[in-house]
Amino acid sequence: MAATAVLILLAAAAVAFGGWYALFILPTQWLKVERITRPLGLNVTMLQLSDLHVEQLRIKPERIARLIRAEKPDYIMVTGDFTQKEAQLPMLRRYLEVLRGSGVPVFAVLGNHDYQLRKVGRLVKLLEQCGVRLLRNEHVPLDRFELIGIDDYGSGKSRIGPAFAGVSAELPRIVITHDPNVVLQLEERYDYLLAGHLHGKQVNIPFFFRLRPMGKLPAMGIYKGLHTNRYGTYYISKGLGQTKYNIRLFVRSEATVHRL
Repeated sequence: MAATAVLILLAAAAVAFGGWYALFILPTQWLKVERITRPLGLNVTMLQLSDLHVEQLRIKPERIARLIRAEKPDYIMVTGDFTQKEAQLPMLRRYLEVLRGSGVPVFAVLGNHDYQLRKVGRLVKLLEQCGVRLLRNEHVPLDRFELIGIDDYGSGKSRIGPAFAGVSAELPRIVITHDPNVVLQLEERYDYLLAGHLHGKQVNIPFFFRLRPMGKLPAMGIYKGLHTNRYGTYYISKGLGQTKYNIRLFVRSEATVHRL
């Protein structure tokens, strides 16, 4: 009888652990590749990686490398939140080396967690060393379009005027930023905007953004996917890594392929 009871307890524990793993851990490991087609006539493919949070990231660098090889993007756009811990910069380097090794041009903006680093300059230097072009309220003309990088809105770093200063009125405008709440303040025409920050809730339960307010946009029910307002179309990624707790519920980690 005692042996039977032990077996029953072990079986129950295994079921409980399996349920926990399936619900909360598997979604952080099972990468979902979203594919969005927005016909801007650019014939350009962009791979968006957002919210790495490498201190709580279960997607391996090798998985990112395979994704890049498979999708063959023209550009890689990283929309903020690399890490908030300086001790994790060596781990971040592993991911950045994968991006550099792909030979694909990489552009990025910073996120609110990046600005929580004691010395954000160390992250900026690492990005430069690994060939990532960081855009901080500035733009760069690329082939057939203007790329505009708006710094993090939630950290009070966004400067829309300087970011758009001198931008061509004729060319399509692609914007990268971290916090999508900036679109509520953005009164400049743009053709497509990439953002992250909201993790698709990360824990997809009702009233999540009442329990954890993240700005006006998610309070309006806008926290993932494709949306349009009077100034342009924007996309909110669910991100790769996790923040606070290293779990997801009914929300898989995401990388996004945008065909423009």
